[in-house]
Amino acid sequence: MELRVLQYFLTVVREENISKAAEVLHITQPTLSRQIGQLEEELGVQLFSRGRHLVLTEAGIMLRRRAEEIVELMDKIESELEEQSDIGGIISIGSGGLYSLKVFPEIMDNFKRKYPKVQYNLYTNNAEHIKERLDRGLLDFGLLLEPVDLGKYDYIRLKEKERWGILVRTDSELAEKEYITKEDLENIPLITSSRIEMQKEIANWLDNDFSKLNIFATYNIITNVAVLVTEGKASALTIEGAVNLFNPDILTFKLLYPELSMTSVLAWKKFQPFSGAAGKFLEYFKSMR
Repeated sequence: MELRVLQYFLTVVREENISKAAEVLHITQPTLSRQIGQLEEELGVQLFSRGRHLVLTEAGIMLRRRAEEIVELMDKIESELEEQSDIGGIISIGSGGLYSLKVFPEIMDNFKRKYPKVQYNLYTNNAEHIKERLDRGLLDFGLLLEPVDLGKYDYIRLKEKERWGILVRTDSELAEKEYITKEDLENIPLITSSRIEMQKEIANWLDNDFSKLNIFATYNIITNVAVLVTEGKASALTIEGAVNLFNPDILTFKLLYPELSMTSVLAWKKFQPFSGAAGKFLEYFKSMR
């Protein structure tokens, strides 16, 4: 299976039409159809359901996911093999919505000024997905909220606190409070993290009585939860750094009391043979902390 054919396949997926994809790739339609047919024959599966628009089969969906990872990894390898005397390439960083992200803009900007050919690829998801991409070599660094298993990673623990609170509508009774206590959370519909480690931390804060909470839903990242909170269906337990982009006229964030806070780490795969831009970035980041 050639990388070029996988790139052809991804173009067809994106365009949902062989003719349009052939135009984008600057090849003839029969040539592209033949390449896709040979790919299906090689894999022994049907990748598309043919019709007015091409629709991926289950096998096609699986191949798309893996093909995207392969193409991304090859782009990263090519980037890392650039001339070392002229540092450039892509530095990929994964993170959720964390307060400690505030330290990155200035560091990234200053590093970019020092090495103008550097670019950044930013990936947003929860800790488990970020760790998975670190393991596969698709990310250089991951900003992870503790507690998290760091056995396979080297890391720098950041000093910024990730404080927990509750995201509510501004017209909610809870919005009038200075802070939120354990008693305030009883019997109200709540949305909270799906990470077991986070639920254990909340349970400890509740004196191990997590069952008292009325859990409406869980989330892996907070972004889409705002819709439910905005509509008044539930309130969301989350960390301070995850709510900065929400409209303060509609939603407000109230800290828990007693304080529940955690730390985050900038992690990278152990024994990672960093070179080029990623290695220089790590050196610079350490010097700035």
